[in-house]
Amino acid sequence: MCRLFGFRSVVQSQVHQSLVSADNALVRQSERNPDGWGVAYFIADAPHLVKSVASAVDDHLFRRVSGVVSSETVLAHIRKATAGHLSILNTHPFQYGRWVFAHNGNIKEFARARETLLGLIAPTLRRFVLGDTDSEVVFYLLLTHISRRVELHRNAVAVGDVIEATRDALREIHDVVGPCHSEDDGPPEETYLTFLLTNGTTMVGHQGGKHLHYSTYKSKCSTRKSCPHFLSSCEAPSENGYVNHLVFSSEPLQGENIWLKMNDGDIVGLDGTMQLKVSVGRSEACLESPEGP
Repeated sequence: MCRLFGFRSVVQSQVHQSLVSADNALVRQSERNPDGWGVAYFIADAPHLVKSVASAVDDHLFRRVSGVVSSETVLAHIRKATAGHLSILNTHPFQYGRWVFAHNGNIKEFARARETLLGLIAPTLRRFVLGDTDSEVVFYLLLTHISRRVELHRNAVAVGDVIEATRDALREIHDVVGPCHSEDDGPPEETYLTFLLTNGTTMVGHQGGKHLHYSTYKSKCSTRKSCPHFLSSCEAPSENGYVNHLVFSSEPLQGENIWLKMNDGDIVGLDGTMQLKVSVGRSEACLESPEGP
């Protein structure tokens, strides 16, 4: 399946180490996920996307982009195609306005369920579904539920509203296609809904069967003496929930970050206040997979 990476920070940070240099960097993971890549980063509150259908490990552009990107919010995706042909339209991340989305997984028997799921998307958003992947449909279904709570083009969106909207969207998907499979290495045709979603200030990650890890602190920050934003929470779990950074990765990356593994149905996120919110527990759309014969 695909691989995800995302971070939200109070300071602009470069991503070259995570995407290229680390032993388990995203570019290395692309050797097993060769069907394209995309990087989204925010400048002056606006998302900028660079995407390619080439394998990241062989694409010089991927290395150039990762070397110059410095932002407070970054989302990256390495694709292994399961639904939809290889094209830029089907390459993650997907964007609508300020919102950017990347997905690791697929929807079981999507061809059968596609029209039903499209019918659940608000008509004003449905016309922007341009590709033929299940991931893009999931994205616009999420936006439909978010739009029922807040204006999509607003800068400040409470993370609690996004989490509640995500739960509602997952329930609708579950009603149509059944629950997610709970084993990361389960049959590839099953439903998996692990994804990252951000508008540049609010960012959430959902574990929907495929592994997802997150980090909010380091074993020891190498810039602790020079960083004006250094807090005790940078090197230990935060007691009041406020953090300086939140990093997501499909697989733990080598380095200073302490990684926590998310469980099925967990949603982790924060908004412009940088207060971490962890919504624990299985959602109706990500339940224990049935026992085999």
